[in-house]
Amino acid sequence: MKDFTKEFQFKTSRSGGPGGQNVNKTETKVELIFDVQNSALLTVEEKELIAKNLASRIADDGMLHLSRSSERSQLRNKERVIEKFYELLTKALTPKKKRLPVKVSKAQKEKRIKSKKLRGEIKSGRRRVEY
Repeated sequence: MKDFTKEFQFKTSRSGGPGGQNVNKTETKVELIFDVQNSALLTVEEKELIAKNLASRIADDGMLHLSRSSERSQLRNKERVIEKFYELLTKALTPKKKRLPVKVSKAQKEKRIKSKKLRGEIKSGRRRVEY
């Protein structure tokens, strides 16, 4: 995987996560901002794939925003958000497997029909008997 650290922008802010009174005075929430369209390390095809697969996370200005505030430390949140970025990137760039249609075997069809008939007989046995 390529090293995108030079293209990252970080913003910090006060977090609502764990930390007690420390939350009120330190900025532990970290937001990673990555410009997908102007990245020098990505090819045009990769940019299109990322734009398509991560469309819900990319803002109107073409920036990918990820934030993390689960840890008490700004450094750990920064590490976690970078990990998340690389996870999302690899997931977006891996091609999806094509689904191969599978033919239902004759034995499976017969078994299904047999079970349906049996169920129908059970239900018909519950009906009121006419004399």
